[in-house]
Amino acid sequence: MIHIFTALIPIFSLIMIGYFLKKIKFPSYEFWPQADKLTYYILMPSLLIYKLSNANLKEVDSFNFVLTALLTITIILFILMLINKFFRAEDDAFTSVVQGGIRFNTYVFLALADSIFGDTGLVLAVILMTFVIPFINILCISIFALYVSESRLTFTYLLKSIVTNPLIMACFIGGSINYIGIEVPIIADKILAILSSAALPLGLLSVGFGLVIKEINSSKSEIFNSNFAKLVLTPIIMFLIAKFFELDNQMISILVIFAVLPTAPSSFVLARQLGGDVRLMSSIITVQTLVSVLFIIFVLNYFI
Repeated sequence: MIHIFTALIPIFSLIMIGYFLKKIKFPSYEFWPQADKLTYYILMPSLLIYKLSNANLKEVDSFNFVLTALLTITIILFILMLINKFFRAEDDAFTSVVQGGIRFNTYVFLALADSIFGDTGLVLAVILMTFVIPFINILCISIFALYVSESRLTFTYLLKSIVTNPLIMACFIGGSINYIGIEVPIIADKILAILSSAALPLGLLSVGFGLVIKEINSSKSEIFNSNFAKLVLTPIIMFLIAKFFELDNQMISILVIFAVLPTAPSSFVLARQLGGDVRLMSSIITVQTLVSVLFIIFVLNYFI
């Protein structure tokens, strides 16, 4: 049990430190959105390129590993749509429920994988992200097209959202370097390594900045549906499919950790851009980030 808290406490402590710094407005309120951009566009892509380009991917049989996650996400989406048939939510609210149910926090995922499994776990997490991020983007934008139907939701917008996503492009670049066998210059490799070391700490602090605890006042049923799908149904379905494919214990552990992650803070941005329920999305992000600690502790205790 001690190793669980050793892995978990530093990660969620950084999140709460970020929230505390936001409350005291240090170094300034304007600093944190800019820091988040720095992490998203520079530091995190550096981490992904560095880890993927240096990983030994030939020994990783990742097809069923990735397929397990994609199948689980698809099943959860259909379950949420079925629930919405019987307990109808407003269309803009339902898009937020879906984002809360199928998206994940990249920073927390990579931090946990690195803390618990080291480089081998981190590489598996990055491989998973390479396929899951574009897949989830397609699903979320499709849900907006079905339920909000704004004119800006076109195939061009969908393609642009994938191509311009720095995390997707970083995974593609890192994977290509590794697959082709390109020798990265030592200086460039060391620069990426230094930038990588700052990605997760600053990313976790930014997650804390995004918490808005005083605004948790949206529909309780919609928050419950999203959280139940994400934190209860997803890990159960993920585990069953992983067992069906007879994945090894480390892969199963990473998949189940992935399943109980809080939703992505960037869900708020997508909701604002495409006409989702922004207040509900903010509430779901905050509640999941706080409640997910208990589910992660449970998963680490029984699956690691």
